[in-house]
Amino acid sequence: MSAWNEVSDRVYHRRYDPLDISVSVVAGDHGLLLVDTRCNPREADEIRADVAELGSLPIRWVANTHAHYDHSFGNQQFADAEIFGHHLIPRHFAEYEQPRLAAWTANPAAQPQYDWAEVRLTPPTTLVSSVEELDLGNRRVRLHPLPPGHTDTDLVVEIPDAATWLVGDVLEQSGPPMYGSGSFPLDWPDVLDTLAGSISLGDILVPGHGHPVDLGFLLDQAAVLRIVANGIRSSFDQSEPVESASERVASASRLPLEIVESAVLRGYTLLAAGSARS
Repeated sequence: MSAWNEVSDRVYHRRYDPLDISVSVVAGDHGLLLVDTRCNPREADEIRADVAELGSLPIRWVANTHAHYDHSFGNQQFADAEIFGHHLIPRHFAEYEQPRLAAWTANPAAQPQYDWAEVRLTPPTTLVSSVEELDLGNRRVRLHPLPPGHTDTDLVVEIPDAATWLVGDVLEQSGPPMYGSGSFPLDWPDVLDTLAGSISLGDILVPGHGHPVDLGFLLDQAAVLRIVANGIRSSFDQSEPVESASERVASASRLPLEIVESAVLRGYTLLAAGSARS
């Protein structure tokens, strides 16, 4: 676990193990906005204790950058705050996180460090379906719900007066981009390219895992994701088996084979579903 790093004016970032999860705090005159809540109540309580190091302002708002467990399973510990998240988080919880949590809870010996038994899935109290502005007190932030990419629940927090963006797992710095539950590998590069159009040179981007990066990093990762997306489409059109397609796309993108294989499987599933509907 790291200490708080003030990445820009009153925007604080801290990296937590396990999983090198980014947690950020944005301070305004009326209180604090906490971005992401980690894996379980114990870890969320650790965040609250660490936030006290930043002063006496209360956590009045929480935002989830997306629905995955490592960014939202601590929500229940912030019932005294208004929790913002993408409007599709409740559906994602029902389809992916609730079954995942049930399986983990049924076998507590598998991952005892996570204390899954104490988790109560807590969706955001305010669901965001279009750009929303939040007044923290003489400071405004913008919440941008994104189209499907890393998931269909991605939300970016923009702090305009600090030229800072808290982007969650649409960007990953300390590891390769993850095609986790509910990913859209064919659309993800387009999402990043569109987001790049709103970001200026010199802006600070805080990824869901790792240290802050810049626009150049985003464009580089978008290019890698596009290699994967184009490779999936080409392989699907040629009815190439998943195994050989994954090897070829992994070689072209220089991403780990196990990461690419999950992207190919998901991409094939989405393409097959689209073909069946047409």
